[in-house]
Amino acid sequence: MKNYIQPGDTVTVTAPYDVASGGGVLVGTLFGIATGDAKSGDEVEIKTNGVYEHAKTSAQAWATVGLAIYWDNTNKVFTTTATDNTLVAKNLAVAANPSPAGIVKLNG
Repeated sequence: MKNYIQPGDTVTVTAPYDVASGGGVLVGTLFGIATGDAKSGDEVEIKTNGVYEHAKTSAQAWATVGLAIYWDNTNKVFTTTATDNTLVAKNLAVAANPSPAGIVKLNG
């Protein structure tokens, strides 16, 4: 097919802020996990799907699997709080309150 470009699992974007490999990157409503370090304004490849362990709002309990998970772009963590955040994933594991990280599957 002549209009096919790529699978889209990994895409290149301009880093909106300094990011370390494994960090979350939000560009508009496009979210992914950085595959390498990048300074703000540099190009960075991000994975837009897959399963990751990443920092979450520590003071939240994720009591069941399959919760809607949002990206808190101010604190650069996953959260179950929808207000002012972007829906990006579902959780795949229960996480206690407190706990520093959660396991999520990106919506892609």
